[in-house]
Amino acid sequence: MKLGTGIGWRPEIAEAIEALPGIDWVEAVAENICTDHPPDSLVRLRERGVTVVPHGVSLGLGGADRPDPGRLAALAARAELLGTPLVTEHIAFVRAGGSLTASPALEAGHLLPVARTWDALEVLCENVRIAQDSLPVPLALENIAALISWPGDQLTEGQFLAELVERTGVRLLIDVANLHTNHVNRGEDPAAALDELPVEAIAYVHVAGGVEKDGVWHDTHAHPVTRPVLDVLAELRSRVDPPGVLLERDDDFPPDAGLAAELTAIRETLTAAAAGPRRVRRRPAPVAGPASRAAGARGRTALGQTALLSSLVAGTPAPDGFDHLRLGVQSRALAAKRADVVAKVAPELPEILGDGYRREFLAYARNRPMSAGYRRDALGFAEQLLVAGHPADEAARRRLTRWWEERAAPRRPRRGTRLVRAARTALLGR
Repeated sequence: MKLGTGIGWRPEIAEAIEALPGIDWVEAVAENICTDHPPDSLVRLRERGVTVVPHGVSLGLGGADRPDPGRLAALAARAELLGTPLVTEHIAFVRAGGSLTASPALEAGHLLPVARTWDALEVLCENVRIAQDSLPVPLALENIAALISWPGDQLTEGQFLAELVERTGVRLLIDVANLHTNHVNRGEDPAAALDELPVEAIAYVHVAGGVEKDGVWHDTHAHPVTRPVLDVLAELRSRVDPPGVLLERDDDFPPDAGLAAELTAIRETLTAAAAGPRRVRRRPAPVAGPASRAAGARGRTALGQTALLSSLVAGTPAPDGFDHLRLGVQSRALAAKRADVVAKVAPELPEILGDGYRREFLAYARNRPMSAGYRRDALGFAEQLLVAGHPADEAARRRLTRWWEERAAPRRPRRGTRLVRAARTALLGR
Protein backbone atom coordinates (compact mmCIF):
# COMPACT_ATOMS: atom_id res chain seq x y z
CA MET A 1 0.00 0.00 0.00
CA LYS A 2 1.67 3.21 -1.20
CA LEU A 3 0.50 6.36 0.57
CA GLY A 4 3.00 8.94 -0.71
CA THR A 5 3.50 12.36 0.88
CA GLY A 6 0.99 13.57 3.45
CA ILE A 7 0.29 16.11 6.16
CA GLY A 8 -1.52 16.01 9.47
CA TRP A 9 -4.98 17.51 8.97
CA ARG A 10 -5.96 20.12 11.55
CA PRO A 11 -8.99 22.47 11.41
CA GLU A 12 -6.75 25.54 11.69
CA ILE A 13 -4.96 24.71 8.43
CA ALA A 14 -7.74 22.88 6.60
CA GLU A 15 -7.94 25.43 3.76
CA ALA A 16 -4.17 25.50 3.36
CA ILE A 17 -4.03 21.71 3.15
CA GLU A 18 -6.69 21.61 0.44
CA ALA A 19 -4.62 24.09 -1.59
CA LEU A 20 -1.19 22.48 -1.08
CA PRO A 21 0.16 20.76 -4.19
CA GLY A 22 1.34 17.17 -4.09
CA ILE A 23 -0.62 16.04 -1.02
CA ASP A 24 -1.49 12.37 -1.49
CA TRP A 25 -3.06 11.73 1.91
CA VAL A 26 -3.82 13.24 5.29
CA GLU A 27 -3.96 11.95 8.84
CA ALA A 28 -6.65 13.22 11.24
CA VAL A 29 -6.91 12.78 15.00
CA ALA A 30 -9.62 10.13 15.30
CA GLU A 31 -11.17 11.50 18.48
CA ASN A 32 -11.78 14.87 16.79
CA ILE A 33 -13.95 13.41 14.01
CA CYS A 34 -17.71 13.18 14.58
CA THR A 35 -19.11 10.24 12.66
CA ASP A 36 -22.48 11.95 12.17
CA HIS A 37 -20.93 15.18 10.89
CA PRO A 38 -17.34 14.85 9.63
CA PRO A 39 -15.52 18.10 8.82
CA ASP A 40 -16.45 19.47 5.40
CA SER A 41 -12.77 19.75 4.49
CA LEU A 42 -12.20 16.03 5.04
CA VAL A 43 -15.29 15.24 3.00
CA ARG A 44 -13.95 17.34 0.11
CA LEU A 45 -10.54 15.70 0.33
CA ARG A 46 -12.13 12.24 0.26
CA GLU A 47 -14.17 13.24 -2.80
CA ARG A 48 -10.91 14.23 -4.51
CA GLY A 49 -9.50 10.78 -3.83
CA VAL A 50 -7.20 11.83 -0.99
CA THR A 51 -6.75 9.05 1.58
CA VAL A 52 -7.68 9.99 5.15
CA VAL A 53 -6.12 7.94 7.97
CA PRO A 54 -7.63 8.23 11.49
CA HIS A 55 -4.92 8.51 14.14
CA GLY A 56 -6.05 7.58 17.65
CA VAL A 57 -4.61 9.11 20.82
CA SER A 58 -6.75 7.74 23.65
CA LEU A 59 -6.77 3.93 23.50
CA GLY A 60 -3.72 3.54 25.72
CA LEU A 61 -2.81 0.12 24.32
CA GLY A 62 0.34 0.05 26.46
CA GLY A 63 -1.73 0.48 29.62
CA ALA A 64 -2.44 -2.27 32.11
CA ASP A 65 -6.18 -2.31 31.44
CA ARG A 66 -7.62 -4.10 28.44
CA PRO A 67 -8.76 -1.72 25.69
CA ASP A 68 -12.10 -0.09 26.31
CA PRO A 69 -14.71 -1.61 23.93
CA GLY A 70 -16.40 1.77 23.48
CA ARG A 71 -13.18 3.45 22.37
CA LEU A 72 -12.44 0.58 20.01
CA ALA A 73 -15.94 0.78 18.53
CA ALA A 74 -15.53 4.53 18.02
CA LEU A 75 -12.22 4.06 16.21
CA ALA A 76 -13.74 1.31 14.05
CA ALA A 77 -16.65 3.61 13.16
CA ARG A 78 -14.27 6.32 12.00
CA ALA A 79 -12.37 3.81 9.89
CA GLU A 80 -15.63 2.76 8.22
CA LEU A 81 -16.72 6.37 7.72
CA LEU A 82 -13.47 7.40 6.04
CA GLY A 83 -12.94 4.24 4.00
CA THR A 84 -9.37 4.19 5.23
CA PRO A 85 -6.85 1.42 4.46
CA LEU A 86 -5.57 1.40 8.06
CA VAL A 87 -5.83 3.08 11.46
CA THR A 88 -3.02 4.06 13.80
CA GLU A 89 -2.42 4.46 17.52
CA HIS A 90 0.50 4.69 19.95
CA ILE A 91 2.68 2.42 22.06
CA ALA A 92 1.90 4.27 25.27
CA PHE A 93 -0.25 4.39 28.36
CA VAL A 94 -2.54 7.34 29.03
CA ARG A 95 -4.37 6.34 32.23
CA ALA A 96 -3.77 4.23 35.32
CA GLY A 97 -5.31 3.26 38.62
CA GLY A 98 -8.82 1.91 38.89
CA SER A 99 -9.93 -1.64 39.60
CA LEU A 100 -6.61 -3.36 38.92
CA THR A 101 -4.97 -1.44 41.75
CA ALA A 102 -8.05 -0.58 43.87
CA SER A 103 -7.05 3.09 43.60
CA PRO A 104 -8.56 6.23 42.05
CA ALA A 105 -8.52 6.35 38.27
CA LEU A 106 -6.03 8.84 36.85
CA GLU A 107 -5.77 10.36 33.37
CA ALA A 108 -2.44 11.62 32.04
CA GLY A 109 -3.87 13.65 29.17
CA HIS A 110 -0.67 12.69 27.39
CA LEU A 111 1.16 9.72 25.87
CA LEU A 112 3.50 8.19 28.45
CA PRO A 113 6.18 5.56 27.76
CA VAL A 114 5.75 1.94 28.73
CA ALA A 115 8.58 0.04 30.36
CA ARG A 116 10.59 -2.08 27.92
CA THR A 117 10.17 -5.25 29.93
CA TRP A 118 8.76 -8.67 29.19
CA ASP A 119 5.80 -7.91 31.45
CA ALA A 120 4.96 -4.72 29.58
CA LEU A 121 5.42 -6.48 26.24
CA GLU A 122 3.08 -9.29 27.29
CA VAL A 123 0.36 -6.81 28.25
CA LEU A 124 0.85 -4.70 25.12
CA CYS A 125 0.67 -7.70 22.80
CA GLU A 126 -2.57 -8.95 24.35
CA ASN A 127 -4.10 -5.48 24.08
CA VAL A 128 -2.99 -5.18 20.46
CA ARG A 129 -4.61 -8.52 19.59
CA ILE A 130 -7.88 -7.36 21.17
CA ALA A 131 -7.72 -4.15 19.14
CA GLN A 132 -6.92 -5.97 15.91
CA ASP A 133 -9.93 -8.24 16.38
CA SER A 134 -12.18 -5.20 16.87
CA LEU A 135 -11.04 -3.08 13.91
CA PRO A 136 -12.17 -3.48 10.28
CA VAL A 137 -8.76 -2.54 8.85
CA PRO A 138 -5.10 -3.19 9.81
CA LEU A 139 -3.58 -1.39 12.79
CA ALA A 140 -0.21 0.37 12.92
CA LEU A 141 1.42 1.57 16.15
CA GLU A 142 3.68 4.58 16.71
CA ASN A 143 6.81 4.82 18.83
CA ILE A 144 6.49 7.80 21.16
CA ALA A 145 8.75 10.57 22.39
CA ALA A 146 9.67 10.47 26.07
CA LEU A 147 11.15 12.74 28.71
CA ILE A 148 11.66 9.94 31.22
CA SER A 149 13.07 6.42 31.25
CA TRP A 150 11.86 3.46 33.25
CA PRO A 151 14.48 1.78 35.44
CA GLY A 152 15.20 -1.87 34.74
CA ASP A 153 14.43 -1.99 31.02
CA GLN A 154 15.09 -5.47 29.61
CA LEU A 155 14.94 -4.64 25.89
CA THR A 156 16.06 -1.79 23.66
CA GLU A 157 13.57 0.27 21.63
CA GLY A 158 14.33 -1.72 18.48
CA GLN A 159 14.13 -5.08 20.25
CA PHE A 160 10.83 -4.16 21.87
CA LEU A 161 9.29 -3.15 18.54
CA ALA A 162 10.66 -6.22 16.78
CA GLU A 163 9.17 -8.54 19.41
CA LEU A 164 5.83 -6.71 19.16
CA VAL A 165 5.70 -7.18 15.38
CA GLU A 166 6.81 -10.82 15.63
CA ARG A 167 4.12 -11.69 18.17
CA THR A 168 1.17 -9.75 16.74
CA GLY A 169 1.87 -8.95 13.09
CA VAL A 170 1.01 -5.30 13.78
CA ARG A 171 2.42 -2.65 11.44
CA LEU A 172 4.65 0.18 12.62
CA LEU A 173 4.30 3.93 12.37
CA ILE A 174 7.84 5.19 12.91
CA ASP A 175 8.16 8.80 14.06
CA VAL A 176 11.70 9.92 13.28
CA ALA A 177 11.23 13.05 15.40
CA ASN A 178 10.49 10.79 18.37
CA LEU A 179 13.66 8.81 17.69
CA HIS A 180 15.57 12.08 17.78
CA THR A 181 13.77 13.13 20.97
CA ASN A 182 14.77 9.90 22.68
CA HIS A 183 18.33 10.41 21.48
CA VAL A 184 18.54 13.79 23.23
CA ASN A 185 16.52 12.88 26.32
CA ARG A 186 17.53 9.27 26.91
CA GLY A 187 20.79 8.86 25.04
CA GLU A 188 19.37 6.30 22.59
CA ASP A 189 21.00 6.00 19.16
CA PRO A 190 18.39 6.36 16.35
CA ALA A 191 20.56 4.39 13.92
CA ALA A 192 20.82 1.48 16.38
CA ALA A 193 17.04 1.46 16.82
CA LEU A 194 16.55 1.45 13.05
CA ASP A 195 19.02 -1.43 12.73
CA GLU A 196 17.09 -3.54 15.23
CA LEU A 197 13.49 -2.89 14.26
CA PRO A 198 11.82 -4.68 11.32
CA VAL A 199 11.74 -1.87 8.77
CA GLU A 200 9.70 -4.02 6.41
CA ALA A 201 6.78 -3.66 8.86
CA ILE A 202 6.68 0.15 8.51
CA ALA A 203 3.29 1.43 7.32
CA TYR A 204 4.38 5.06 7.22
CA VAL A 205 6.59 7.67 8.86
CA HIS A 206 6.00 10.83 10.90
CA VAL A 207 8.21 13.92 10.69
CA ALA A 208 7.71 16.77 13.17
CA GLY A 209 9.42 19.72 14.79
CA GLY A 210 10.41 20.43 18.37
CA VAL A 211 12.72 22.53 20.48
CA GLU A 212 15.52 21.93 22.98
CA LYS A 213 15.42 23.71 26.35
CA ASP A 214 17.97 23.15 29.11
CA GLY A 215 19.19 19.93 27.56
CA VAL A 216 15.68 18.47 27.16
CA TRP A 217 14.06 18.02 23.76
CA HIS A 218 10.36 18.89 23.70
CA ASP A 219 8.42 17.24 20.89
CA THR A 220 6.12 20.22 20.41
CA HIS A 221 4.80 19.76 16.86
CA ALA A 222 4.76 23.56 16.96
CA HIS A 223 8.25 24.33 15.65
CA PRO A 224 9.93 23.80 12.27
CA VAL A 225 11.44 20.43 11.48
CA THR A 226 15.14 20.55 12.34
CA ARG A 227 18.10 19.18 10.43
CA PRO A 228 18.82 16.41 12.99
CA VAL A 229 15.28 15.08 12.51
CA LEU A 230 15.72 15.10 8.74
CA ASP A 231 19.01 13.25 9.24
CA VAL A 232 17.12 10.47 11.07
CA LEU A 233 14.65 10.40 8.17
CA ALA A 234 17.60 9.96 5.79
CA GLU A 235 18.92 7.11 7.95
CA LEU A 236 15.56 5.38 7.70
CA ARG A 237 15.32 5.94 3.92
CA SER A 238 18.78 4.44 3.46
CA ARG A 239 17.35 1.19 4.84
CA VAL A 240 13.86 1.09 3.34
CA ASP A 241 11.52 3.02 1.05
CA PRO A 242 8.64 3.83 3.42
CA PRO A 243 5.13 3.57 1.92
CA GLY A 244 4.25 7.02 3.23
CA VAL A 245 5.80 10.03 4.95
CA LEU A 246 3.75 12.65 6.78
CA LEU A 247 4.45 16.10 8.21
CA GLU A 248 2.87 16.75 11.63
CA ARG A 249 2.11 20.25 12.84
CA ASP A 250 -0.30 20.82 15.75
CA ASP A 251 0.14 24.43 16.81
CA ASP A 252 1.74 27.80 16.01
CA PHE A 253 1.07 27.15 12.34
CA PRO A 254 3.33 28.85 9.79
CA PRO A 255 2.05 30.58 6.64
CA ASP A 256 1.04 28.30 3.80
CA ALA A 257 4.43 28.81 2.18
CA GLY A 258 6.10 27.57 5.37
CA LEU A 259 4.17 24.29 5.29
CA ALA A 260 5.04 23.86 1.61
CA ALA A 261 8.73 24.51 2.36
CA GLU A 262 8.79 21.85 5.09
CA LEU A 263 7.18 19.34 2.76
CA THR A 264 9.77 20.19 0.11
CA ALA A 265 12.58 19.61 2.62
CA ILE A 266 11.13 16.20 3.46
CA ARG A 267 10.87 15.22 -0.21
CA GLU A 268 14.43 16.41 -0.91
CA THR A 269 15.77 14.46 2.06
CA LEU A 270 14.08 11.28 0.83
CA THR A 271 15.38 11.75 -2.70
CA ALA A 272 18.96 12.39 -1.58
CA ALA A 273 18.96 9.42 0.79
CA ALA A 274 17.55 7.12 -1.90
CA ALA A 275 20.44 8.10 -4.19
CA GLY A 276 23.06 7.39 -1.54
CA PRO A 277 24.52 4.11 -0.33
CA ARG A 278 22.03 1.52 0.87
CA ARG A 279 22.32 0.57 4.51
CA VAL A 280 21.85 -3.14 5.05
CA ARG A 281 19.92 -3.90 8.19
CA ARG A 282 22.05 -5.86 10.62
CA ARG A 283 20.33 -8.99 11.85
CA PRO A 284 20.00 -8.36 15.59
CA ALA A 285 21.16 -10.96 18.06
CA PRO A 286 18.36 -13.15 19.41
CA VAL A 287 16.77 -11.82 22.58
CA ALA A 288 16.43 -14.26 25.45
CA GLY A 289 12.84 -13.95 26.59
CA PRO A 290 10.98 -15.73 29.36
CA ALA A 291 10.36 -19.42 28.86
CA SER A 292 6.62 -18.96 29.38
CA ARG A 293 4.10 -16.21 29.84
CA ALA A 294 4.78 -14.24 32.98
CA ALA A 295 1.91 -14.80 35.40
CA GLY A 296 0.60 -11.58 36.88
CA ALA A 297 2.14 -9.35 34.20
CA ARG A 298 -0.98 -7.19 33.97
CA GLY A 299 -1.14 -6.63 37.72
CA ARG A 300 2.53 -5.77 38.02
CA THR A 301 2.26 -3.41 35.07
CA ALA A 302 -0.76 -1.74 36.67
CA LEU A 303 1.09 -1.11 39.94
CA GLY A 304 4.12 0.36 38.20
CA GLN A 305 2.14 2.64 35.89
CA THR A 306 -0.14 3.83 38.68
CA ALA A 307 2.81 4.71 40.90
CA LEU A 308 4.46 6.65 38.07
CA LEU A 309 1.35 8.54 36.97
CA SER A 310 0.39 9.35 40.56
CA SER A 311 3.80 10.90 41.14
CA LEU A 312 3.41 12.98 37.98
CA VAL A 313 -0.12 14.31 38.52
CA ALA A 314 -0.94 13.84 42.21
CA GLY A 315 2.34 14.68 43.92
CA THR A 316 2.94 11.27 45.48
CA PRO A 317 6.56 10.17 46.06
CA ALA A 318 8.56 9.26 42.97
CA PRO A 319 8.91 5.50 42.41
CA ASP A 320 12.36 4.05 43.04
CA GLY A 321 14.86 4.30 40.22
CA PHE A 322 13.38 7.25 38.33
CA ASP A 323 15.25 10.48 37.72
CA HIS A 324 13.56 12.96 40.07
CA LEU A 325 14.58 15.99 38.01
CA ARG A 326 13.13 14.52 34.83
CA LEU A 327 9.94 13.55 36.66
CA GLY A 328 9.62 17.19 37.69
CA VAL A 329 10.04 18.33 34.09
CA GLN A 330 7.43 15.82 32.94
CA SER A 331 5.02 16.79 35.73
CA ARG A 332 5.20 20.47 34.83
CA ALA A 333 4.80 19.64 31.15
CA LEU A 334 1.63 17.62 31.87
CA ALA A 335 0.12 20.46 33.90
CA ALA A 336 0.98 22.99 31.19
CA LYS A 337 -0.59 20.79 28.53
CA ARG A 338 -3.76 20.47 30.64
CA ALA A 339 -3.96 24.25 30.85
CA ASP A 340 -3.45 24.64 27.10
CA VAL A 341 -5.99 21.99 26.09
CA VAL A 342 -8.64 23.18 28.55
CA ALA A 343 -8.19 26.67 27.10
CA LYS A 344 -8.93 25.21 23.66
CA VAL A 345 -11.94 23.07 24.59
CA ALA A 346 -13.37 25.83 26.81
CA PRO A 347 -12.06 29.12 25.34
CA GLU A 348 -14.51 31.10 27.47
CA LEU A 349 -12.48 30.33 30.60
CA PRO A 350 -9.31 32.29 29.67
CA GLU A 351 -11.57 34.97 28.25
CA ILE A 352 -13.43 35.31 31.57
CA LEU A 353 -10.35 34.99 33.78
CA GLY A 354 -7.97 37.00 31.63
CA ASP A 355 -4.30 36.96 32.56
CA GLY A 356 -5.09 35.02 35.73
CA TYR A 357 -6.33 31.94 33.89
CA ARG A 358 -3.05 30.08 33.65
CA ARG A 359 -1.97 30.84 37.22
CA GLU A 360 -5.34 29.74 38.59
CA PHE A 361 -5.46 26.59 36.49
CA LEU A 362 -1.94 25.44 37.40
CA ALA A 363 -2.79 25.95 41.09
CA TYR A 364 -5.94 23.83 40.56
CA ALA A 365 -4.00 21.12 38.70
CA ARG A 366 -1.51 20.68 41.55
CA ASN A 367 -4.27 19.36 43.79
CA ARG A 368 -6.76 17.91 41.33
CA PRO A 369 -5.48 15.07 39.11
CA MET A 370 -7.45 14.59 35.91
CA SER A 371 -9.77 11.58 36.18
CA ALA A 372 -11.84 12.05 33.03
CA GLY A 373 -11.52 14.03 29.81
CA TYR A 374 -10.58 17.65 29.25
CA ARG A 375 -14.19 18.87 29.14
CA ARG A 376 -14.83 17.39 32.55
CA ASP A 377 -11.56 18.97 33.65
CA ALA A 378 -12.79 22.39 32.53
CA LEU A 379 -15.99 21.97 34.54
CA GLY A 380 -14.06 20.82 37.59
CA PHE A 381 -11.80 23.85 37.37
CA ALA A 382 -14.77 26.23 37.16
CA GLU A 383 -16.46 24.47 40.07
CA GLN A 384 -13.39 24.80 42.24
CA LEU A 385 -13.10 28.51 41.50
CA LEU A 386 -16.74 29.15 42.34
CA VAL A 387 -16.61 27.18 45.57
CA ALA A 388 -13.61 29.31 46.61
CA GLY A 389 -15.47 32.52 45.73
CA HIS A 390 -13.33 33.29 42.71
CA PRO A 391 -12.77 35.23 40.60
CA ALA A 392 -12.75 38.27 42.83
CA ASP A 393 -14.27 40.48 40.15
CA GLU A 394 -18.06 40.27 40.55
CA ALA A 395 -18.87 40.55 36.85
CA ALA A 396 -16.36 37.84 35.96
CA ARG A 397 -17.74 35.59 38.71
CA ARG A 398 -21.25 35.99 37.33
CA ARG A 399 -20.06 35.13 33.81
CA LEU A 400 -18.24 32.05 35.10
CA THR A 401 -21.32 30.95 37.03
CA ARG A 402 -23.53 31.23 33.97
CA TRP A 403 -20.93 29.35 31.91
CA TRP A 404 -20.89 26.54 34.47
CA GLU A 405 -24.68 26.38 34.81
CA GLU A 406 -25.19 26.13 31.03
CA ARG A 407 -22.89 23.11 30.85
CA ALA A 408 -23.11 21.29 34.16
CA ALA A 409 -26.29 22.22 36.00
CA PRO A 410 -28.75 20.60 33.54
CA ARG A 411 -27.01 17.26 34.06
CA ARG A 412 -26.86 17.66 37.83
CA PRO A 413 -30.24 18.95 39.05
CA ARG A 414 -29.63 17.76 42.61
CA ARG A 415 -26.16 19.20 43.08
CA GLY A 416 -26.87 21.13 46.32
CA THR A 417 -24.17 21.99 48.85
CA ARG A 418 -21.42 24.51 48.49
CA LEU A 419 -21.29 24.86 44.72
CA VAL A 420 -24.92 25.83 44.21
CA ARG A 421 -24.67 28.24 47.12
CA ALA A 422 -21.60 29.80 45.55
CA ALA A 423 -23.34 30.02 42.19
CA ARG A 424 -26.38 31.75 43.67
CA THR A 425 -24.17 34.20 45.51
CA ALA A 426 -22.33 35.06 42.32
CA LEU A 427 -25.49 35.50 40.28
CA LEU A 428 -27.27 37.60 42.88
CA GLY A 429 -24.19 39.64 43.65
CA ARG A 430 -24.42 38.94 47.39
